[in-house]
Amino acid sequence: QVQLVESGGGSVQAGGSLTLSCAASGVTLGSVFSRPCMLWFRLPPGKEREGVASIYGGTGKTDYADSVRGRFNISQDNAKNTLYLQMNSLKPEDAAMYYCAADLQSTPSRCDLNLRPNEVDLWGRGTQVTVSS
Repeated sequence: QVQLVESGGGSVQAGGSLTLSCAASGVTLGSVFSRPCMLWFRLPPGKEREGVASIYGGTGKTDYADSVRGRFNISQDNAKNTLYLQMNSLKPEDAAMYYCAADLQSTPSRCDLNLRPNEVDLWGRGTQVTVSS
C-alpha cells in the first residue's frame, strides 16, 4: 500500500521547535529509478494551502517558502524512508495542518514550490501544529 503518514505535530509556544516526520511506504524516497519530489504543505485556518518546503532526493536540492526560510529545514533519511521538517523559532502564523506530499516521478527542475497541489501524486492525512503567543 502506497501511503504517507505524518507525525510529530503538537502545541508549542512561540519561539519553540518541532520536528515533523513523514513515514513513506510503497514509495522509496531514495530510489535511483524513480526520483520522488517530497514536499511539505500547510493549511492555516481560514487560508489557502501553501507549499512550505520541498526536497529532491536525487540531488538534495531544496526549496523553501520565504516565510520559513532560515527557520525550517527539510531533510530525508533514505535508510528510514522518512521525510522530516525541522521547525525552529516558531511563530503563531506557523500554526496549521501540515501535510506531507510526493510527486513520484520528478526531476530537479520540476521539484520546487512552484509545484501545484493538483500536480502532486500522493498526500498524507496531516498533522496539526499549534503555536501560542
